[in-house]
Amino acid sequence: MFDFMIKGGWIMWPILICSLVAVTIFLERMFYLKNIKTKNKKFILRIKDLVKRGNIESAISACRKNSTPLAKIILAGLMKFDQGKEEIKAAIEDSANQEVPLLEGNLPVLSTVANVAPLLGLLGTVLGMIQSFNVITSMGVGDPKVLAGGISVALLTTAFGLTVAIPTVVAYNYLSRRVEKIIREMEGSCTELLDLLVSQENNGNKLVQEQDNIVQGGEVEYEVSSSSE
Repeated sequence: MFDFMIKGGWIMWPILICSLVAVTIFLERMFYLKNIKTKNKKFILRIKDLVKRGNIESAISACRKNSTPLAKIILAGLMKFDQGKEEIKAAIEDSANQEVPLLEGNLPVLSTVANVAPLLGLLGTVLGMIQSFNVITSMGVGDPKVLAGGISVALLTTAFGLTVAIPTVVAYNYLSRRVEKIIREMEGSCTELLDLLVSQENNGNKLVQEQDNIVQGGEVEYEVSSSSE
């Protein structure tokens, strides 16, 4: 491997750096997305349970203690609990627009590496070919083996660049699919939570109306009994 690096010239080192960057980003995103997926499942079940019991304050407190994007999105909706469905929905959407891109962190860098690595390899090959033809210009064709050897060395950079780029493209597409799946799950969770919040708000309004009716009924009964006396 080291011999190929030396034969390929200085352009091999930037390609090697690209490969290290790609591996680092892939491992970091894999761990992050897996962690987010696990936390989201547990977290949304807890929040739903609290909302069903009407314990909105505890749900808000739980969201503030959680640093995941889903927690921040849900917190925005909970803060608008008593302001109607449209306000809750708008708050969730605004927060989602800010938090969802965090799931895609570093993926643009991975895409850039996938595009740059083969171009660096091609650049190395072109530079190697230029050097080979310069030798031909100054010394003539001479021994064909020498020329063939120079061209094969020049092609090493293209081969190395493609070796880095192909797995990087696969990794980028795989991570993008995982992000899309998590986003769809988050959207479903937020929709369910929105329905729960609206239901709880409506139940709360009904309870207030019933209490008002009881109070008003008591007053009327008192007035009638007073007049009869």
